[in-house]
Amino acid sequence: MIKLFKIALRNLIRFKRRTLLTTSLIAIGVLFVLVFIAASSSFSNIIIGQITDSMLGHIQIHKRGYMASIDSLPLTMNLNEKAWKQFRSAAKAIPEIESISPRIKFGGMFSNYMDSTNIRINGVYPDMEIATIPLLLSRVNKGEKAIKKGEILIPELLATGLKVKVGDSVVVIATNKDGSVNGKSFKVGGVIDSVTGPGGRDGYIHIEDAMDILRIDQLEVSEVAIRINDFSKLNKINDQLTEILSENKTKQGKQMFDVRTWEKLSPFYNISKMIDIMTIFIKIMLIAIVLVSIMNVMIMAVYERIREIGTISALGTMPEKILALFLIEGFSLGVVGVIAGNILALLSIFIMNMSEITFNFSRQTGYVLAPELKIGDIIFVSVVVIIMSVFATLQPAIKAAKMEPVDALRHV
Repeated sequence: MIKLFKIALRNLIRFKRRTLLTTSLIAIGVLFVLVFIAASSSFSNIIIGQITDSMLGHIQIHKRGYMASIDSLPLTMNLNEKAWKQFRSAAKAIPEIESISPRIKFGGMFSNYMDSTNIRINGVYPDMEIATIPLLLSRVNKGEKAIKKGEILIPELLATGLKVKVGDSVVVIATNKDGSVNGKSFKVGGVIDSVTGPGGRDGYIHIEDAMDILRIDQLEVSEVAIRINDFSKLNKINDQLTEILSENKTKQGKQMFDVRTWEKLSPFYNISKMIDIMTIFIKIMLIAIVLVSIMNVMIMAVYERIREIGTISALGTMPEKILALFLIEGFSLGVVGVIAGNILALLSIFIMNMSEITFNFSRQTGYVLAPELKIGDIIFVSVVVIIMSVFATLQPAIKAAKMEPVDALRHV
């Protein structure tokens, strides 16, 4: 076998131009795929981080059925204080949960005493909310980056439309679950950007102010947002929470609580899935490049070396050794191309990280693309390319092994 390797390598060296062209095609294919995988993964992580760390949290808990009517933000489906304490106990039982934040969400009217429009209010405990979605205050583009009692963070859409500035006095009017209407005056503490674009209508106030508007004596919670310390364990922790809370059932025997990851709450999950699909197509293109380039080279190698094949066959070389010789050549081309491609990919990613390529997401700027290659991706791409290199060599190798020595020696 060692001799066959030596002969195969000698044959590849003999045809330097053809060998260089083939390994270059393989290396370029590996380079593009690995760089695309690393860059797309980094971009996807930035999107997910922006959505989860500035608005949703990693996991949310609602009363069963709340999500079906979330557009109307029904106060009748809020969770009581007892349920909130159950969530807090469940969270403490899972060490991977970093923080937890209760929210009261309701729709209301926002007025500057001259004009009014509708608004979605999020009543939160500032410290707990910031710990759960740490990028929230980074969205404040005007005013103090804080949520204080008696103050409101308003979306830029409302600030522009009603010509409201930081420090102005405004009023929020809402209907509580009993049907009565109540209002409360606020000072505009800051103007906040929307994560999803300029059309956002979400404002933030202290949860105690929300309770005053809704005339709630005891804490009621529309949803509970959760942040975990290891994002790779998202589904595992979601399943743990679901199992812990599954003991709570309605009178009809159905589960009382609904536990969902960010994936089921945001349409941006579909974008991340599209990126994954694009990555699969790029990998398929790589396989096609490898197949075509290797097969073309090996077919030409067989055609140009017909007399040589006939000679070694006439000297007593068995067909299986001729077959192995060509397969080793294909394998060697694949290995060399993969090594070169991996080195180029690592070098390219290093240069990209040093260049600090930045881009904007929504209205927020300065996001740095930080591509990173995982060992698993390198191994997967490398193994696939080498296997396809051998597979592409198979048909020409079989053709060479089946040649009759007499016919091959007559070939001109």
